[in-house]
Amino acid sequence: MRLTLITFEFYLPVSHSLKDKRRVIQGLKTRIRNRLNVSVAEVEYQESWQRSVLAVAWVSSDGSSIDKTISILDKLIVNQDEVQVVKAVRSDY
Repeated sequence: MRLTLITFEFYLPVSHSLKDKRRVIQGLKTRIRNRLNVSVAEVEYQESWQRSVLAVAWVSSDGSSIDKTISILDKLIVNQDEVQVVKAVRSDY
């Protein structure tokens, strides 16, 4: 059994208020959860309107499904016009 955690730090250049930011982040979290069945949470910068850190975590029994999930996750995030990835960190346990 393996636990994988990826944290993404985002910059939201089009966000001009917390309301804008929350709309974008909530939509991204919903798309990730619905597509991949993983846990997603905003873990930093909740009160900053142009920055966010999302943590995505899941448990898997094999490495190939982890690689497949990461590939899909990357495509979901790269296709978002409203966010720019500043940093991504992967941890396996």
